[in-house]
Amino acid sequence: MQRSKIDVWVGLFVILGGVAILFLALQSANLLSLNFQSTYRVTAKFENVGGLKRDAAVRSAGVVVGRVESLVFDDKSFQARVTLALENRYAFPKDSSLKILTSGLLGEQYLGLEAGAADTNLVAGDVIGATQSAVVLENLISQFLYSKAAEGAGPGTEKK
Repeated sequence: MQRSKIDVWVGLFVILGGVAILFLALQSANLLSLNFQSTYRVTAKFENVGGLKRDAAVRSAGVVVGRVESLVFDDKSFQARVTLALENRYAFPKDSSLKILTSGLLGEQYLGLEAGAADTNLVAGDVIGATQSAVVLENLISQFLYSKAAEGAGPGTEKK
């Protein structure tokens, strides 16, 4: 009888540990976000969202103020339309701007929200007009290579 009680407690402890590890794995991979704050939704359009994903953080001054709710392609403007769910406790001016940033050199992408100076605040359904698209590393490398090739093919160069 005593042996089976110990086995039950050990089993419960192992199950509880497994659940805790699963929760931490989902939380660190940004696949699970527990947020009980009420939110309001605003949209923004970007030329290129790079590797931005659904549920990515929206940060202002380094503090998470919301999450990316959806990413869809707008076939009329040929841009990506991003819907954000911002927490109600944070109010931002209507002329605020968004840019896609990367945490670290090769880290995940998130949205940086910079507050503007307008007298009125964003409300549900508003569109943020000032956006800066993601920096795509491949584009930077190709621009660098093309500029170096153009320098090498200048008027003062000749083959020997």
